[in-house]
Amino acid sequence: MNDAAPARILIVEDEPTLAAILADYLRNAGFATEHIADGGQAIDAIKGWNPDLVLLDLMLPGRDGIEICRELRGFSDVPVMMVTARVEEIDRLLGLQVGADDYICKPYSPREVVARVQAILRRAGKWKEKNGDAAARAGLVIDMERHEAMLDGKRLDLTPVEFRLLNALYSHPGRIFSRDQLMNHVYSDYRVVTDRTVDTHVKNLRRKLDQASPERELIHSIYGIGYRFEG
Repeated sequence: MNDAAPARILIVEDEPTLAAILADYLRNAGFATEHIADGGQAIDAIKGWNPDLVLLDLMLPGRDGIEICRELRGFSDVPVMMVTARVEEIDRLLGLQVGADDYICKPYSPREVVARVQAILRRAGKWKEKNGDAAARAGLVIDMERHEAMLDGKRLDLTPVEFRLLNALYSHPGRIFSRDQLMNHVYSDYRVVTDRTVDTHVKNLRRKLDQASPERELIHSIYGIGYRFEG
């Protein structure tokens, strides 16, 4: 952390072991944490502690995460990462306007949670890497005026669709995009295309990224949902 005061993460999770592990990883990454286990206490805790981000489990005693998030959005724009134990719930959450900024499914790697938290807070201007944002974005540089992209100093030979696709993912690191959302970014005329078309564009884009930097996977598939960029 570069700021004088660490960003504060509120963990709303009823599994004490999991909450303790998350808190340890987040504190080791330089964040301050608080934990509550009862969904009925979440709103008061958010108002009282004023966190910079809320890790919010979907299934909680007292009150579920969707209800909490909806009420929260009535008085705060604090970033929310929704956590669920069921993959099929993510698709439903993406279709609901509950106001969450990201979604992650159990079981997950605590390191991935930390990376996603960092990405969300970077977007909100509340967290910076020690080596600067350029380093955090995996050496990828996008020039919107020239419609060019470079990875580790190598120019990527992208089609217009691939360029728009990459820019959409790159501009929101850690965010899960459904195929429909990516279609809206890629095709400004909202033409009707199939999921397979989007998958083909992503496959071609990944191949070009891999040619420039074979050691890393920058675009990650989220099974049954879509894609996200992780630097």
